[in-house]
Amino acid sequence: MTEIMRMWIEIIFNLGYLIAIWGLVIAMARRSVHVASQKRELVRLFTLAFGLLALGDTGHVGFRALGYLLGNLQTTLTLLGRSMTLVGLGALSTAITVTFFYVVMLVIWQQRFDKPYGWFGLLLFGTAAVRLVLMMLPQNHWGRLTPPWPWTLYRNLPLMVQGLGAAYLILRDAWTTNDQLFKRVGVLILVSYAFYIPVIFFVRQMPLLGMLMIPKTLAYVAIAWLAYAWTREPGSTKRPIMETSAA
Repeated sequence: MTEIMRMWIEIIFNLGYLIAIWGLVIAMARRSVHVASQKRELVRLFTLAFGLLALGDTGHVGFRALGYLLGNLQTTLTLLGRSMTLVGLGALSTAITVTFFYVVMLVIWQQRFDKPYGWFGLLLFGTAAVRLVLMMLPQNHWGRLTPPWPWTLYRNLPLMVQGLGAAYLILRDAWTTNDQLFKRVGVLILVSYAFYIPVIFFVRQMPLLGMLMIPKTLAYVAIAWLAYAWTREPGSTKRPIMETSAA
C-alpha cells in the first residue's frame, strides 16, 4: 500500500467516523428531552460520554487532516510557550477526553445498577487521575510526531485498567440482572481493547498493527448506536432480575 493510498484511507475513514459519532451524539441530545423521566439522566450521561469522545477525536483527526493538507505532518504551533506538532496536539486532546469518557462510563454503571462505587470503583477513578498526571509530564514529548517509548505504555496502562475495570463491573451486574443492553456494552468495550492492546505493545515492531485502530473505533460507534437505539425504546432504566418470555 502506497503512502498516498494509506493517507486517503485514513482521511476517508476518520471523516466517516466523525460524521457518525457526532450524528449519534446530536441525536441522543435531541432525544434526551423526549425520553421518560427515569431514563433521562442515563441518556444525558451517554450523550456526555460520547460527546467527550467525539470532541477529542475531532481534534485528533482534524489536526492530522490539516497536517496532510499543509503537506507536512510535522507542522508545528506554539501552545503555552511550547512548540507542538499538530499531530501531537491532536493526540493529547483525544488522550484527555477518552480518560474522562471512562470516568463517565463508570458513573453510567453506578446509575444503571444503583451500586456503590466501593474500593474498586474508587481505584478506577484513581487510575484516571494518575493517567492525567502522567500525561502532564515532559517525558511524553507531545510535540513529537512519533510517541516516545516507553512513555506511550506508561500513560496507557492506567487507561487499560480504567476500561477493562469498567467492562468488568458492567458485565458482572448485567449478567446478574440479565440486562441485555449493558451485556452488549460491556462486550464491546472488551472488543475495543482486544484491538487496542496489540497496537500499544507491538505497533513499533509491526506498524501495520495500527490498522487495528479501525475495528477498535467501530466498537465505540457500535456502543454509541446501542445507546441511541435504547433512547427510542419505552420502559424504565432498570431491567428485571429475571426476564421471562411472554406466554
